[in-house]
Amino acid sequence: MTDRYLTTVLDEAERVAEHHEQVAQSSDHPEHEYLRYAVLRLLEDEADDTSVEVPQIDGVTVGYGEDDAMCNSWDDDVEWWETVPPQEACTRFRVFYPDEYDAVPRVIVDVMAALGAWRVWIGSAAACGSYDHRERREVHYLWPEGHPVEALVANRLQDPEAAVAPDGGRSGDVRDRMVVTEHSPQHDDLEPRTSRAVDESMAVSLLEKGGLYEVRSASGNWYEVDVISESCTCPDWRKRTPDGGCKHLRRVDQEIKQGRVPRPDGRLPSNS
Repeated sequence: MTDRYLTTVLDEAERVAEHHEQVAQSSDHPEHEYLRYAVLRLLEDEADDTSVEVPQIDGVTVGYGEDDAMCNSWDDDVEWWETVPPQEACTRFRVFYPDEYDAVPRVIVDVMAALGAWRVWIGSAAACGSYDHRERREVHYLWPEGHPVEALVANRLQDPEAAVAPDGGRSGDVRDRMVVTEHSPQHDDLEPRTSRAVDESMAVSLLEKGGLYEVRSASGNWYEVDVISESCTCPDWRKRTPDGGCKHLRRVDQEIKQGRVPRPDGRLPSNS
């Protein structure tokens, strides 16, 4: 189960980086921040979409902060500091759950294990002055900055071929190019290849998941376009490799972004 939850945590951290990047604006360790917030969203049932169903428990609340900073905000005689003193460069997660559970709920254990955190304390929330969480128990986990799971997030965010595009696929710079039509105001300013990509009669279809498309021209010629590796079997691409792609690459980009063909991951367009 831990491996499956690891994928889920990484997926959510990617979405956090895309939609909630402000959580890491002032941090020297943005991947650490994305993962902290991903755990909070998963356990509090705020995640947008998950690859693995995460069982939800009413009343689960997550707090987190740097261990040193958290210690400075509490009296040093709080019970949990006697168990494990503040750890430098560590996040402490405080996960609250209903006191009807005899043991820490399994979903909390699995998600935190996937992150690579270790449990350091468990007890009554009210007994430690957490009045807002009375009638709950809390469990603490520590997780160090620089943990290898951060590198997994960094690789996902920095590798352009592994990036998750807004169209749901892994599509390189398909997500960055301008969407135009023959009636767009900017049509007259297009590069010649982009203009031909928009204007000429071409039939585009997905050959296989992973971004391989077939483009047939009005003359009857057909070419294979790979939007992940950004390549085409046409003579223009093979001989000149123009910046921005040949007209076939550009046409596939347009068709994907306008929802006319399945996305690179094989899913149907969102407006279908």
